[in-house]
Amino acid sequence: MNFKLFTVLVFAVFCQSCKETPKAKDVAVIEEKLEQPNIVVLLCDDLGYEDLSAFGHPVIETKNLDKLANTGIKLTDFYSTAPVCSSSRAGLLTGRSPNRAGIYDFIPGYKKSEDNRDLVHLQADEVTIPAVLKSVGYETCLVGKWHCSSQFNSTAQPQPNDFGFDYWFATHNNASPSHENPKNFVRNGEKVGEIQGYSSQIVVDEAITWLDKKSSNAPFFLEVAFHEPHEPIASPEDLVQKYLPLARNREEAEFFANVENVDLAVGRLLDYFKTHNITNTIIVFSSDNGPETLNRYPKAKHSYGSPGPLQGMKLWTNEAGFRVPGIVNWIGKKTFTGSTQAVVSALDLLPTFAELAGAELPDRILDGESFTSLLETGHFERKKPLTWAFYDAINARRVAMRKGDWKIMGRLELDNKELPHIHNLYDGNIEAVKQAKLTDFVLFNLKSDIAESNNVASTYPEVFEAMKTEFESEYNALLAGSHIWIRENQDVE
Repeated sequence: MNFKLFTVLVFAVFCQSCKETPKAKDVAVIEEKLEQPNIVVLLCDDLGYEDLSAFGHPVIETKNLDKLANTGIKLTDFYSTAPVCSSSRAGLLTGRSPNRAGIYDFIPGYKKSEDNRDLVHLQADEVTIPAVLKSVGYETCLVGKWHCSSQFNSTAQPQPNDFGFDYWFATHNNASPSHENPKNFVRNGEKVGEIQGYSSQIVVDEAITWLDKKSSNAPFFLEVAFHEPHEPIASPEDLVQKYLPLARNREEAEFFANVENVDLAVGRLLDYFKTHNITNTIIVFSSDNGPETLNRYPKAKHSYGSPGPLQGMKLWTNEAGFRVPGIVNWIGKKTFTGSTQAVVSALDLLPTFAELAGAELPDRILDGESFTSLLETGHFERKKPLTWAFYDAINARRVAMRKGDWKIMGRLELDNKELPHIHNLYDGNIEAVKQAKLTDFVLFNLKSDIAESNNVASTYPEVFEAMKTEFESEYNALLAGSHIWIRENQDVE
């Protein structure tokens, strides 16, 4: 509870009582205001499902995150909103499928291309978590990776402050030239230059500095978007030496050290909360997508992330692409604790946080649902299935849907041929995408087959037909609501 705010409000109520007895609804409003929690989102980049010891990694030590999981809620069936970074972040911030925002793939830096990928950005009319929370008195801060606009730190496209962040200290994409001594951070529109240290520690330093300088006792929303363990990886040498005897090579030891360095940074932030008596704070930890594939591109030589029992990796619509570690821990609040198989998505953060903060939901289609019942009772059942359409997926079936224990996937075919891989939907390819048909379906029961190894479509024909019908309906609705970019130069072939 914010003591200063409590004192002011109690005094105001006392003075009012000298004139008249406050109405019950007025007291309720005051109590609701007092109970607004601080909200912290900790987001890793390319962290695999099994990359924390709490989720089964046999080598990496993540003592601080393990404690958060063991004293809070461990989400075994938590999903990012896409199997790739930019899309995933847009979905998390808006509570909407990233396709609705027109972010279908990662966003490169600005360099004019035929399909306008370099013009893609989170659109100004999207309503985000920080904007929703600001409407009910929160102070807001982003530290770390942004990756929601190609023209970063430019007035040509909306920036973090345009989406409700009071304060931001961020990079466009990766820490550069690596996690060590990065040179590409921008603070509230001003380039910072080279910073000594490692990115995970640097962003936590900045978060702590912001908390120290907060101008009021208002509740806060803090997003800490770590760059780790995305390539190019750099890790403290003492941690690398710790893991060398346990790794197959130095590159793997550097990856292990990279993940632990994030854990140590999280530990520093948690220590700050403890020493400064910051309670009533809900913390959500996760990853933007699954682990990178080793040597998928030349610089991915440290990518030893583990999908555990899941099929696929980052950029797949199989489970490992977007099923990621999920942890929720509410400091200073008694909640359900333990492990849960409830199906929860990063899409759910906006409606959940809005409910906890007493904010109104945006007047638009949301794909997320509030999971406050999970915090209270340990039970949460989705009303709407989760649907992903990633047109540049590595695996063949690029559209997927999960409902309850079931997951269905399908290919996209056009004129009896596989739809070409697509980075972005724009006026030059949208008709082809609309005409493509979902086909070649497979059905999995994830409760009994987490590895998606056994297609049970013929074993459960009634379930399959019902899932297929709903799958086609959900995909068509998502496609109809997807944003289409218009080429600036209509002469481009």
